[in-house]
Amino acid sequence: MRENTFQPIFKELKREYEAAVEQLKGEQIRIQGEERRKTVNEETKQHQARAQYQDKLARQRYEDQLRQQQALNEENLRKQEESVQKQEAMRKATIEHEMELRHKNELLRIEAESKARARVERENADIIREQIRLKAAEHRQTVLESIKTAGAVFGEGFRAFVSDWDKVTATVAGLTLLAVGVYSARNATAVAGRYIEARLGKPSLVRETSRFTVGEAIKHPIKVTTKRLKSKPQDALEGVVLSPSLEERVRDIAIATRNTRQNNGLYRNILMYGPPGTGKTLFAKKLAMHSGMDYAIMTGGDVAPMGRDGVTAMHKVFDWANTSRRGLLLFVDEADAFLRKRSTEKISEDLRATLNAFLYRTGEQSNKFMMVLASNQPEQFDWAINDRIDEIVNFALPGPEERERLVRLYFDKYVLEPATGGRQRMKLAQFDYGKKCSEIAKRTDGMSGREISKLGVAWQVRFL
Repeated sequence: MRENTFQPIFKELKREYEAAVEQLKGEQIRIQGEERRKTVNEETKQHQARAQYQDKLARQRYEDQLRQQQALNEENLRKQEESVQKQEAMRKATIEHEMELRHKNELLRIEAESKARARVERENADIIREQIRLKAAEHRQTVLESIKTAGAVFGEGFRAFVSDWDKVTATVAGLTLLAVGVYSARNATAVAGRYIEARLGKPSLVRETSRFTVGEAIKHPIKVTTKRLKSKPQDALEGVVLSPSLEERVRDIAIATRNTRQNNGLYRNILMYGPPGTGKTLFAKKLAMHSGMDYAIMTGGDVAPMGRDGVTAMHKVFDWANTSRRGLLLFVDEADAFLRKRSTEKISEDLRATLNAFLYRTGEQSNKFMMVLASNQPEQFDWAINDRIDEIVNFALPGPEERERLVRLYFDKYVLEPATGGRQRMKLAQFDYGKKCSEIAKRTDGMSGREISKLGVAWQVRFL
């Protein structure tokens, strides 16, 4: 009976013990999972801290490079200015010396001629006086007879003209019509000249444009018309290799620009900055073709040498841009050359006036033209330029994947296609094409797309 009594109790205690053991195991598993989660969180924090530190180092390195480049550019500019000043001083001294010598020679020549003339006049004084007297008498007689004859003829003609009122009326009407015709022709010619210059003539600041000029239309009318009809919108990123994030952003810009062109909306202005040779100019051209617009390329380095004519040339560019029916993408390369801060003392008065004209013409957004600025040093822009910019895009140097794509692209373009499809075909060696391109991409670290393109041209020149 006692055994029967305690047996259920022992079974209950055994179940409680087993439950406690299971609970202890579950607690150990939970503690282990908590420790593992803490370890993962700690590793994540360390990775994030390491990534932030590396990003900070990269930013500091880029800022140091920018400062060094700016200091180098300022030093080069200072040396150029000193060289120009020295050359100007030497040229001025040479001109002054030449003018002084020329002045002395001119004085000696005049003195010699004066002495010779005076000697001749002293020797022939009597003959000269007699000739003058005879000529004066003959001239007086001729003038008196001419006056008498002209007075008689004019008097008779005027008396006959006044007596005939029909002739007087016809003469007055003819003179009036002649004056009106001369005035109208002069004004019409001026208006037509300004119209042709504003709409058809390419401004002097524009270096390259897809918009047809008057000369091209006159020389090749069929070619111009055929090219205009065959022109179709292209992909904005065709032949342009960018990073995935940058490619996504510029594609959004291309789509928005094309929609703006189709809906006749107001275009947004873009600033593209980054090292040279990263595809800024190429993308601007592709963006214009993708949107069905014309493009015009000007460089900021052409503005400063124009001096006082820079303001007039700048107004001509924007007047010409406003006459485009398809819309114009105005690409300003090296924009920091004349859009720099007005507070600095290095900018001249003429360049400051040109900058003010540029700010005046870009104060409001337009549905006729779109402005795209490109610069390697955007920190030098005047503060008013930032108010004109709607989108800022950073074109950085290509990464490993982009460099490999560029190497493959230019290897196909400059080596494989000419070797296999050209007239002079060549036998290519057997090698791992993908592996070789990957090796070249690793060796071209820090090179831009333009430098890789030149490398492809060098391959073609050397092996073909």
